[in-house]
Amino acid sequence: MKSTRKSQSAILSKLGIEALNEMQEQAALAIDSVDEVILLSPTGSGKTLAFLLPLIAILDENIPEVQAMIIVPSRELAIQIEQVARDMGSGYKINTVYGGRPFSKDKMELAHTPHLIIGTPGRLADHMRRGTFSTEWVKTLILDEFDKSLEIGFEEEMDEIIYNLPNAYRKIMTSATQGVDIPDFVGLKKPMTIDYLADGVKKLDIKAIISPDKDKLDTLVTAIRHLGNQPAIVFLNFKDAINRVSDHLDDCDIPHGCFYGGLDQHDRERALLKFRNGTHQLLIATDLAARGIDVPEIKFIIHYHLPIREEEFTHRNGRTARMHSDGTAYVLHWKDEELPDFIYGLPEEKLTENHKITKSIWTTLFISGGRKDKISKGDIAGLFFKIGKLKKDQLGIIELKSDCAFVAVSTSALNSVIQKVDNQRVKKRKVRVYTI
Repeated sequence: MKSTRKSQSAILSKLGIEALNEMQEQAALAIDSVDEVILLSPTGSGKTLAFLLPLIAILDENIPEVQAMIIVPSRELAIQIEQVARDMGSGYKINTVYGGRPFSKDKMELAHTPHLIIGTPGRLADHMRRGTFSTEWVKTLILDEFDKSLEIGFEEEMDEIIYNLPNAYRKIMTSATQGVDIPDFVGLKKPMTIDYLADGVKKLDIKAIISPDKDKLDTLVTAIRHLGNQPAIVFLNFKDAINRVSDHLDDCDIPHGCFYGGLDQHDRERALLKFRNGTHQLLIATDLAARGIDVPEIKFIIHYHLPIREEEFTHRNGRTARMHSDGTAYVLHWKDEELPDFIYGLPEEKLTENHKITKSIWTTLFISGGRKDKISKGDIAGLFFKIGKLKKDQLGIIELKSDCAFVAVSTSALNSVIQKVDNQRVKKRKVRVYTI
């Protein structure tokens, strides 16, 4: 049988990456050399690729069983890792399981056994209890953002999962936070630690925006208009407050999306999708968005509510200034508000500009066909270029899912393109196309 495995250079070329950074090279070397690795590196430094590259090299395409498991604390992080793994074009089957969607859908997808499974503790433990897949061949276990997945609340399920992986001798743990106690049940013996946390995020600036009023809504609007039309996240501590902020931004004609735990999984995924493809430039979110979403072009974040813990301050700030980009985190606080000990000595940003906040040039369309229909991104691009008559600069990001796809198209061409492509055939399947 012809091998489908791709070389590291081919994978990096497909991802558009010329070379690994120092942390990624050191992590790959460690994972190749020892069985237990703890990787500590700032958010946005490329940890996902740092463990996925050596993991892909370890998998055996001739064994049609689950060989590696990645455990993550949130659905969003699971989806993000899956997307990176798919973008690598490794040739291995990958599945993601998490709460918030029917168990039967998981079971159907797992009927064709993946080589790699990614999931949240609760859903993985449930699958293992029901024997949906064999754990006999799982030799590699990765705990990504282990500082969250080992917190109380996940502990019982994590203990159960690791107990039922007796052959997982290779363990890789990653975090952007220092000083986390690792429970005995993880079973680490002599791990090698790769620590790049001292490097920080070199291109991140942190500044203060001072509100003259205790109610900071008007200052937030002034800040957004001052900073202009740039991809950004505004962080709040409570999901109930998001509705109040969102309503005020609507009243001020500031387009935005919302992302928090109270939304169902369907709406959460679409909120992130629209943010990634530029349909929304501004996202109002709780700390759920502080981990596991990767939007490389975020230019700034605003702490509307002060984070309760330093760890969340770090993770929020890590949403901007990612990889080779720069970015700024703004702490929006009332002039008489007492700041936590870990926030001090910030230079003040004077709000002088008044840019008009305009609607995005992109609109997101839903397409009722995906990977299981043998549809590729190239097929979708062909539909919009050949039949929809779009120009190259009128087609944005395409995201392909198992049973559907989403594409950003130029808002100016929206009405004419939908009329042309709706109910057309793609790979023998007639697809519906409409705005979401």
